[in-house]
Amino acid sequence: MSEKILAVSAGHEITEKELKDLIANYPPEQQIYLSSPQAKDELLEQLIGFHLFSKMAEVEKIKETKEYKETLAKMENELASHMAATSVIEKVTVEDAEVKAYYEANAAQFVTGAQVKAKHILVDDEKAAEDIAKEIAEGKSFEDAAKEYSTCPSKEKGGDLGYFGKGQMVPEFEKAAFDGEIGKVLGPVKTQFGAHLILVEDKKEEQTVPFEQVEAQLYNQLLQQKKQTVYADTVKELEAKYGVERKNGV
Repeated sequence: MSEKILAVSAGHEITEKELKDLIANYPPEQQIYLSSPQAKDELLEQLIGFHLFSKMAEVEKIKETKEYKETLAKMENELASHMAATSVIEKVTVEDAEVKAYYEANAAQFVTGAQVKAKHILVDDEKAAEDIAKEIAEGKSFEDAAKEYSTCPSKEKGGDLGYFGKGQMVPEFEKAAFDGEIGKVLGPVKTQFGAHLILVEDKKEEQTVPFEQVEAQLYNQLLQQKKQTVYADTVKELEAKYGVERKNGV
């Protein structure tokens, strides 16, 4: 059965297969979009234009020009060089044992420090903070108090600071939050920014990220490192073999 012809451009029959082959050259995530009728119509117009210009190049004998031949020779050299380099690095592999060994030898990299999740209210002085703490004790929600009184931008989220680790907050605030009891309003805590009321909502102890969670990431990291090393080593070998003479800097 003959292929369905979608258009004839400058005498060239554009078939459904040619259009499908063009779509197949795109990344998988784009192929879904390009399979829609509208996208296919746009690609068909591109193919029509391609063959029209191809015919124009034939008529005007562009392939016989000096510029074309020089450009073609340059592209051939670039392609050959790229393929030679690819042939070297595509042989690089990383064994599962190498990934595991790296994980074990660099254990400190995969430890997440202790964290605290807290909300706070920031005001100018301790007296104001004490008055707000009293309102909260009498039934006002911490979040409503933060929205009403806090001078920190976090007031828009009810004072929520999310999770933070050690070294992310000023020392006085950090100590109070990490030492404080979950669910209890702490403060006033005086810092360089003013007086804080703090509500600790959760705490996470220091923990090690399991190997399984970082295995794929480590594999790709080690693979790229090995490829870079092999590439650099091969360049040195080729320099010794074919010679390189570096002149003064650019």
